[in-house]
Amino acid sequence: MYVTVAEGAEAVSCGRLTWINIEKPTQKALEFLGMKYSFHPLALEDVVSKIQLPKVDKYEDYLFILIHYPGFKDGGKLILPTQLSIFLGKNYVVSIHQGDVKPISDMFKACKEDEQTLQTIVCNSAGYILYHLLDRLVDSFFPILDNLLRELEEIEDKVFDEKIEAVREVTILRRKIANLRRIAFPLKRVVAEVAKEVNRFSSIDLTTYFEDIQDHVDKVWATLEECKETIEIYKDTDFVLNTERTNKILAILTIVFTLSIPATVVGTLYGMNVNLPGGVETGSWDFLGPYTTFIIILLVSTIPALLMLWYFRRLRWI
Repeated sequence: MYVTVAEGAEAVSCGRLTWINIEKPTQKALEFLGMKYSFHPLALEDVVSKIQLPKVDKYEDYLFILIHYPGFKDGGKLILPTQLSIFLGKNYVVSIHQGDVKPISDMFKACKEDEQTLQTIVCNSAGYILYHLLDRLVDSFFPILDNLLRELEEIEDKVFDEKIEAVREVTILRRKIANLRRIAFPLKRVVAEVAKEVNRFSSIDLTTYFEDIQDHVDKVWATLEECKETIEIYKDTDFVLNTERTNKILAILTIVFTLSIPATVVGTLYGMNVNLPGGVETGSWDFLGPYTTFIIILLVSTIPALLMLWYFRRLRWI
């Protein structure tokens, strides 16, 4: 059965079990929860706070669970944590978020529109509803990781292509991975804590179910660790290749400058206002024709440059 219990709060129920889903919580919806279930004011305050760390608060007759989920901004370039709050009692589950936790919204919509889905998820126990919530949430990480791995493959060609700059792409991807790690790491602890308490709110033993969720969380974390190591390799590789490219450019410019030193010295000397052999004041040489002085100056400039070039090659500098 589906009902609207308060402004912004919807509920599906099966027998005595109720799942209330609140997207973009309003003050009226929170007041309704406080009156109906007597939730602690500090827990309700944490629901609307955007700076809370993931945690599990244990009360006498319910659990308050706060976890983070990856939200996307700037067309998927930026991943930021979005908050999901869950109250778990004997015969109810309350999920509260800002409408950007798509797996939960889709699951609630399916229960609302499909009787068979409602029977499967809601008509068991509150702990079993929580299992489905967390299972959907954790499984939704895998498409995100698939996209991340695909981006890593695409960026690999850019990193090892000397003609393409990949610094920006590597930096953006490193930030994505770091943000996902900050979201996934606390999830391991939260799921482990919930697994110890969830059987209080279930008529069946859910240990195996939550072990399966923990296994999925471990796989998510292992994949993120692998992505972190890979992107660090790409970062170091890109830095080394860029440094090598810069060193090559500097080496070429240095060699060109070095080879031009003899011509610069000779040209500087003959540009001085002093008498020099073959100069205008002393009379130019003509034993090789009218361009004798020019030819000799070219030879004096070129021969040292060629000798330096030969010496550099012998030292394997070029």
